[in-house]
Amino acid sequence: MSQSRRDFLKRAGVVGAVAMAGRPAAEGAGRRLQAPSVVRMIQTPVLEIGYEEHGPSGGFPVILLHGFPYDVRSFDGAVAPLADAGHRVLVPYLRGYGPTRFRDPDAPRMAEQAAIAQDVVDFADALGLDQVALAGFDWGNRAACITAILHPERVRAQVACGGYSVQDTVTPGRPAPAVAEARLWYQWYFNTDRGRVGLETNRHDIIRYLWDTWSPGFQYTDAQYDRSAPSFDNPDFVDLVIHSYRHRHVNAPGEARFLDVERGLAVGPPIQVPAIVLRGAESGFGRPSDDPTGDQRRFPRLVARRIVEGAGHDLPAHRPDAVAAALLELLA
Repeated sequence: MSQSRRDFLKRAGVVGAVAMAGRPAAEGAGRRLQAPSVVRMIQTPVLEIGYEEHGPSGGFPVILLHGFPYDVRSFDGAVAPLADAGHRVLVPYLRGYGPTRFRDPDAPRMAEQAAIAQDVVDFADALGLDQVALAGFDWGNRAACITAILHPERVRAQVACGGYSVQDTVTPGRPAPAVAEARLWYQWYFNTDRGRVGLETNRHDIIRYLWDTWSPGFQYTDAQYDRSAPSFDNPDFVDLVIHSYRHRHVNAPGEARFLDVERGLAVGPPIQVPAIVLRGAESGFGRPSDDPTGDQRRFPRLVARRIVEGAGHDLPAHRPDAVAAALLELLA
């Protein structure tokens, strides 16, 4: 085991269980993780995935998937209610985060949406899980959506924080209104050589800025950021982030094994599993529409659609009670 991996696991075991939150805990789910979290490792065909596990081992499995640029700490407040209800709660670090590593040191570092979804399937396979419930936001929600599309028989229920997030990575997009383009500045930045160097050199400055601007009503402290910061020092983080944002804008090739998958996803297939959509009312990307028709069309088995007050982009950290309650409702 490399020294950097060993250092990460040591730090995660000591302080990894503290929740990220800028508002009083009373506005979240109540009881959060108290004891230090133990990071476990499991091998898949491509990765060695680091993950945390809570609750009874025989409980129905719930996989919680973080996004960019966050890590497993976003779900700290949602874990206890799920575990207390008897569920086996699994919180993996996505490729490029924390202790998760590629098994082949020479493998191309790619992070297209189909690959991240395949990681979820491989993770479930490695743990011997035939069926799971999924909840995620940002990259994690995208992975959950694609898993539900491609393997609906394996997903009993899905909580989609942010709604339908599958992308067309085949057809170059058209320019959007200025306000929308401005909100995506980081994506255009990462599509330049300067952006790659900037992320390598100033990653923590960039990430902290994104945390603050994407959740303008939520004030993170330095201590809260520091609990997740080691995850972004993963040696593959920069390569995978750059590839993800270049691939989605048709500026970088993806893995050959996912070409047909990406073509199929480009048409925006609906998600045919029971789902609840949660949208943060105070997202830096703008307040969500009150019109539910788009989500109803994308999720034909939609159980509920909720605009969650007091939540920004990092919805599970701000309102873990909403995420846990939605999962428990779907699994009742």
